[in-house]
Amino acid sequence: MLRIGGFQLPNNLLLAPMAGVSDKPYRETCAAHGAGLTVAEMITANTQRWQCEKNSLRMIKPDIAGPQVVQIVGSDPAMMAEAARINVELGADIIDINMGCPAKKVLQKAAGSALLRDMPLVDKILESVVAAVKVPVTLKIRTGWCPASRNGVDVARLAEQRGIAMLTVHGRTRQCRFQGQAEYDTIAAIKQAVTIPVIANGDITDPAKARQVLAATGADGIMIGRAAQGRPWLFRDILQFLRTATLPPRPAPAQVFQVMLSHLAGIHEHYGEFKGVMFARKHMNWYLKQLAVDHPDTAAACTLVLRGFNACTSNQQQLDLLHQHQEFITLNARMLAA
Repeated sequence: MLRIGGFQLPNNLLLAPMAGVSDKPYRETCAAHGAGLTVAEMITANTQRWQCEKNSLRMIKPDIAGPQVVQIVGSDPAMMAEAARINVELGADIIDINMGCPAKKVLQKAAGSALLRDMPLVDKILESVVAAVKVPVTLKIRTGWCPASRNGVDVARLAEQRGIAMLTVHGRTRQCRFQGQAEYDTIAAIKQAVTIPVIANGDITDPAKARQVLAATGADGIMIGRAAQGRPWLFRDILQFLRTATLPPRPAPAQVFQVMLSHLAGIHEHYGEFKGVMFARKHMNWYLKQLAVDHPDTAAACTLVLRGFNACTSNQQQLDLLHQHQEFITLNARMLAA
């Protein structure tokens, strides 16, 4: 089992903090399907911007049994410390520091993975945030700024010295973004260099790959991001495979639709009418595309539903469309499988 400070997690599978994805309803959905810990979307350390709708929605805590993890991003040690302190007052159980985001708008503010070029600043931020709160502080990094300056081991050692409770490593440099293969050898070197828990992240797409990455890196756990989009049950699949070397059956179309409907209702409740329609589209698109892959006999019907869903302009239209097509797709799947 994985422990972060005083928190004992039910398993060592973590959901990544993906901007625009890992919101309250998605975190609840993944937690219900086996994720041992979910991390909120990153929020700026600039507290003056917390009143805008986007940031205020990101700060709403999901209804989950595990600890509430808030990820903060910024480059000013004092602001980062203050943001951490206020988030703890608002209910955060763990503070995660973002030093891995490769997005240009974050790098332009010398934050995210840009910090990996400035070890003295990394040191000040870690020291300031850890000193500001009494809850565990974790850190997410990449292996370095670019292949010529991989300093993940040095950052990891510094993080341990400053009291970081857990380190997550995406196995690429910032320059590599999401291209090429993840550097599991670098994650292994980082794990060997420190005694705090290390979580491996990057290219973990299925149960077999999860087991391979754990074996290759010696990591204490894995973090999954894009691979769980449209299939939150991936956490359940990995758990069973790691424990028994067997895979559960793929969810039947009827089961997938039940997950979709539950997730959709959560999105509508969280975002309201207009934003609910917009945010629901990408999630439902992911579900439908994955359903077509897992059950090829539903592919044509899924394409029709996808087109219709993207044309919906209200929450009720989206719900009605899924309800209308659920029986058709599931019945068709059973007939073709017979």
